[in-house]
Amino acid sequence: MNPEKIETAFSVMEKAIITLQQSLGTSFFDAYIENAENLVDDAKVRVIDQQPDAVTVAKVEALYQELLALDLTKEDWRKLTQLILLKGSKKEALQPNHQLTPDSIGFLFVFLIEQLTLSKEQSLEILDISVGMGNLLLTTLINLQAANYSVKGIGVDNDETLLAIAASDSLLMGENLQLFHQDSLQDLLVDPVDYVIGDLPVGYYPNDQQAEKFTTHSEKEHSYAHHLLMEQAMNYVKPNGFGLFLVPSNFLETEQGPLLQKWMKDNVFLQGIIQLPDELFQSEHSRKSILLLQQKGETAKQAEKVLLVHLPSLKEPSQVTDFFKKFEDWKSSNL
Repeated sequence: MNPEKIETAFSVMEKAIITLQQSLGTSFFDAYIENAENLVDDAKVRVIDQQPDAVTVAKVEALYQELLALDLTKEDWRKLTQLILLKGSKKEALQPNHQLTPDSIGFLFVFLIEQLTLSKEQSLEILDISVGMGNLLLTTLINLQAANYSVKGIGVDNDETLLAIAASDSLLMGENLQLFHQDSLQDLLVDPVDYVIGDLPVGYYPNDQQAEKFTTHSEKEHSYAHHLLMEQAMNYVKPNGFGLFLVPSNFLETEQGPLLQKWMKDNVFLQGIIQLPDELFQSEHSRKSILLLQQKGETAKQAEKVLLVHLPSLKEPSQVTDFFKKFEDWKSSNL
């Protein structure tokens, strides 16, 4: 990745989005989606009821030609869209559950899936149960493909705008995502997959009637959405397959923690908890871990020693390398 090229592309694409936003009188994110769809449609600006006007069309299409001349790769496009969306989220505040999953965490998911996959000959399907803007899923897919894995992605989310961003970004990157706009806790039209991932939204799920269908539901109060989503997600994993979830580091210490523990004990194998570096989070309350679950099956077994590791930093290469070796040693001894 050429940083200067990305910087140039960022400047050009931001100008195009802001020009469209001002001309159409829309939000930044709506202009972002419009911009991406234009780029995919032969870099031509869509005009409806003479909007945007001819001057704007000419200006934006000239910017598109500048952008296309940079000849961006899939990963360049992914990095560019992430930077633009981060800038946009500062202009239009997003709730915490809608924030982009950082690249550094996405690359950890890529490493874990590579380690857990038996052969590159295996064709993989990955489901993101709470796909949002799609950065975690696209980071995972594109980097696995770069490592010569055959992989397809499926995403589910109930937020129409976030899903539209994921769809437009996937088209820009030439990535054929299968996306579903629905409540992830309703029945999904998804066949079992090899891996399910998720940067799970944290909070209460308001539909008590639907929550009652899950073992992890609470009878005392609204159930935790992230507990229900884990249970739902693992229902769509093939035997012996894995779930990788970004969850609050204190997920076992909450009032509803015992409900989750009982479900895990009875239905899946809890194979690992990777506590992410404190430096990634603004407060102790917001710290997160990657939870590694495995679906039961003929070749699956409970690890004799559950992986419990605190990754101290992602900024120090030696510490990341040390974590990689610890995981590889644990895998060879336990899985």
